[in-house]
Amino acid sequence: MTSTYPVSTSTTTTAVPLPNRDSTMASSLVNRPPPVWSLESNGTLTPPLVEKCDRHGRQDGICCKELKDEDDRILIDPDVIRDIIIGLSDGLTVPFALTAGLSGLGTSRIVVVGGLAELIAGAISMGIGGFLASQAERDHYRFLQRHTYSRVMRSCVGEMEREVYAVLGPVGVDEPTSQAVTNCLRKVEDEPGFDGSRPAPLDEEKPSRGMKSESGLTPFLLKFGEGMEEVPTRRLYISAFTIGMGYLLGGIIPLLPYFFIPRAIEALQYSCIITGIVLLIFGAVKARVTGAARSIWGYIWGAASTMAVGGFAAAAAYGLVIAVERSSI
Repeated sequence: MTSTYPVSTSTTTTAVPLPNRDSTMASSLVNRPPPVWSLESNGTLTPPLVEKCDRHGRQDGICCKELKDEDDRILIDPDVIRDIIIGLSDGLTVPFALTAGLSGLGTSRIVVVGGLAELIAGAISMGIGGFLASQAERDHYRFLQRHTYSRVMRSCVGEMEREVYAVLGPVGVDEPTSQAVTNCLRKVEDEPGFDGSRPAPLDEEKPSRGMKSESGLTPFLLKFGEGMEEVPTRRLYISAFTIGMGYLLGGIIPLLPYFFIPRAIEALQYSCIITGIVLLIFGAVKARVTGAARSIWGYIWGAASTMAVGGFAAAAAYGLVIAVERSSI
């Protein structure tokens, strides 16, 4: 006897939405526990660099990059600081000495006219000088870059290994490691089409065919062997503007009293006071931004030495003008 049961042909499907992949991956990265390495690896299993950190073994779990030093100053680009110091120091010293010397002639009008003429000419001259100095440094680097690249291409592996070891050996790198570094850099140097894979910046000279501007033996020998780096073209204009404006802003300070006081000798007294205070502040700030001041005595020395230089130049100029005026020349 056969019994038949009704078979349902209609099925109900329930749609379950899948979780967002991005949010799932993000939450898994945030809540990911520290990596666990096998105890039976006998030191053969090396963790990747992204996971090598001692924060997993510290009780507070703080990374060493988050640990703060006692002196946590963030210094400005040393090239910019150098240009600012050159412009401001010359601007505060040279016009101040000139105005002090011209004050012996009697009227403030002569001091203002002579000071403004020197100020404009000095700012332009200092800016052009900074531009030409940076340009000469860039041209010298590019000449050495071409010369070093040609030498690398015609030299054997042994010669390059000796040159790399001469750079790395004094800092504690052994000879086998230096040879491995040489081989890695030589492979990058011999890699075809490396420079053509990315466009060169507009402010940089396009290197010769096959020449590497940032990687390989040539940049390594230039940077660590010769201590030289590429000077971008924008650096030329930044240097010229920084030095010129620093000279102009610094040089207008000693001239301010002469615009309001007719007698030059009286204006010179106020100019000495104002310029002396500015030189003290400038010296202290310079010691701060350059990192030279490690204590209060560093700030005092920076301020006093800067004011002493400006005062000596002004006294010498004033004494020379007085001596010439009283003589029969």
